[in-house]
Amino acid sequence: MGESGSSPKIEERARRFALQVLRLVRGLTRDDGLRVVGRRLVRCGTSIGANAEEAIGALTRNEFAYPMNVAKREAREARYWLRLLAEDGHAERVGPLLAEVEQLLRMLTSIVKTTQSGPRGRRDPT
Repeated sequence: MGESGSSPKIEERARRFALQVLRLVRGLTRDDGLRVVGRRLVRCGTSIGANAEEAIGALTRNEFAYPMNVAKREAREARYWLRLLAEDGHAERVGPLLAEVEQLLRMLTSIVKTTQSGPRGRRDPT
């Protein structure tokens, strides 16, 4: 599929998001509960960009769609952990990341839908 099959630099946006997640988690207090949430958030927050990068090298629509779907699922999980942190009293620090993950989800959803549809909305048999 190459880079022409991707949205305007989803991989770059996901990489910046991952860096923001790392900075957020480094700044959280070190109690056991936050450590667990932080680890989970880092795992899924960094996985979004890794899967988008993998998709860029795909040769077929199906090969491209699969890691983009995984990236979308990881973004949904990141949104969950960010919401949990916001509800736990970290709303001010988490707010910008929640807004960004929502944008990433919109972009990924659009990419997946477009990829899975062939011309005139038909599925591509590839």
